[in-house]
Amino acid sequence: MFIDYAEIYVKAGDGGNGAVAFRREKYVPKGGPSGGNGGKGGDIILIADSNLHTLLDFRYKKKYIAEKGANGQKALKDGRNGENLIIKVPVGTLVKNKVTNIVLADLSENNSKYILAKGGRGGKGNSNFATSTHQTPRFAQPGREGEELEVILELKLIADVGLVGFPNAGKSTLISTISAARPKIADYPFTTLKPNLGIIQYKNYNSFTVADIPGIIEGAHLGKGLGHEFLKHIERTELLLILIDVTSENIISDYKTLLKELNKYSEILSKKKKIIGISKIDLVSENHLEKTIKEISKEINEQIIPFSAVADKNINSLLDILWNNIKNSY
Repeated sequence: MFIDYAEIYVKAGDGGNGAVAFRREKYVPKGGPSGGNGGKGGDIILIADSNLHTLLDFRYKKKYIAEKGANGQKALKDGRNGENLIIKVPVGTLVKNKVTNIVLADLSENNSKYILAKGGRGGKGNSNFATSTHQTPRFAQPGREGEELEVILELKLIADVGLVGFPNAGKSTLISTISAARPKIADYPFTTLKPNLGIIQYKNYNSFTVADIPGIIEGAHLGKGLGHEFLKHIERTELLLILIDVTSENIISDYKTLLKELNKYSEILSKKKKIIGISKIDLVSENHLEKTIKEISKEINEQIIPFSAVADKNINSLLDILWNNIKNSY
């Protein structure tokens, strides 16, 4: 199951208390203070792991508490530090403070780490407080509490190309044709109910990734349809491939609607490089296609590539265009 949102509570370990003790040996009946320090509480550390692809585990476990530091002991023995608690998350996880909504970390690279909550410092034993005028202190310092907070984990797919289009524009058919991804395909809206990530094996052992999200409808930026829930998954892409069905009654209007939804959802999306893909060209004649491309070229100032995933028309040309744009963006 693909889960891209979770809320969890984390609590770092408390520090151990310092000890109050005195040397009591056979020939040293009135020895000085010998209380050891408390151990530090364990930290809570997030680590991005490329082997994980969903936040599903956090649906069932929502509280994470690190080990406390051990208390100090007599004979100047310090308490053991609490073990750090390692929490693994998928690459692309955004970490937010639930109360302030401030982004704490963006774990966008494999093995990237972030200390989410720091363990409390251990308290000092009474041996630390002896002075020339106060040689037998009978007090020690308590350990400090570990940090605690509620956080939001939000997964955003990391891909080179994001597929954008209305339901039934042919996004899933395209990604299943050019990659090993096998999304559900059918002739009705919202067949795609979760993001799909496809890896495209290009020429000369090069490769790039494409993210397919559920179709956008007008008002998606307000939460209508499924678009609002998944538009975040194309914010990290280098390039947007906007698919429009060649049989649409008004391709220009469709393009403007999609563009409006992207712009209203995120300024990041509005600034991304865009390629316009005119899909399903096997359904129209050559003359109709030529006339359509000529008309939309007057209105749309973007690179346009007509293709058919079903009939395998212009697919190689499409991949060439995508790769060249990706390569030039680095």
